[in-house]
Amino acid sequence: MKIIKKLLLLLVIAFIIAQFFRPEKNTGDLASIEPFLAETKPPEDVKLILKEACFDCHSNVTRYPWYNNITPVNFWLKNHIDHGKKHFNISKWEGNSVKRKDHKFEELIEMVEEKSMPLNSYTWTHSEAKLTDAQTSSVVEWAKKVRLMYDFKPKPE
Repeated sequence: MKIIKKLLLLLVIAFIIAQFFRPEKNTGDLASIEPFLAETKPPEDVKLILKEACFDCHSNVTRYPWYNNITPVNFWLKNHIDHGKKHFNISKWEGNSVKRKDHKFEELIEMVEEKSMPLNSYTWTHSEAKLTDAQTSSVVEWAKKVRLMYDFKPKPE
């Protein structure tokens, strides 16, 4: 029994010390999203969906929940955000080729239709990000229009 108490005390001390080590936050400027919005011209309903369901993990602007102040949860969140931005970063949209932008929208359509985005682990704590069938249709319809626009732009071989 003494060993269990010592182990628990050691774990509590380690947890307290861990709180002094935090990952860097994803802090960006809302202006970094503007080129994406200006180019893709989402309707207001889709813009709201993007804000609620996409921007936190797929841009340089993240609204952090209260539990981001707890280590190791904050490291887990950082990993999710970094992974999301690696695949699709709205804040770095301008630097992409037309071919890449078109491909990103192809992936967006596929993942939204399959309901693999937004992630379940995100919608558990952000219920407003869980897309209804109507919202899914709106996003997919908009994304298909954007892809059509990219079809008419010249693409280097």
